[in-house]
Amino acid sequence: MITCFIRYEIDPFKVEAFNEYARIWGQAIPRCGADLIGYYAPHEGSSTLAYGVYTIKDLAAYEAYRERLRNDPQGRANYEFAKREQFIRREDRTFLRLASAPHAELIKP
Repeated sequence: MITCFIRYEIDPFKVEAFNEYARIWGQAIPRCGADLIGYYAPHEGSSTLAYGVYTIKDLAAYEAYRERLRNDPQGRANYEFAKREQFIRREDRTFLRLASAPHAELIKP
């Protein structure tokens, strides 16, 4: 498994537009084949950084997923929404693999 971390630089005056964008991906991404961990919008600290995180089997599965997302009506509409509203200033994707597993059990007091 690999995890895709998407780092967004967003317009701080358009956080609500980003939130709508995130809610739509919350439906479209799982439907198109990736395991969405979540989208994260600014809360405290930076008002311009946001993140999207999902896992997928491998890069071949990622390419197939991206194709399904491009052909998904809700996915296409969301790309157009972002383009029209211009709340995303920059977007970077990084693919990482989990290196710390297996994790220890949390000790409960």
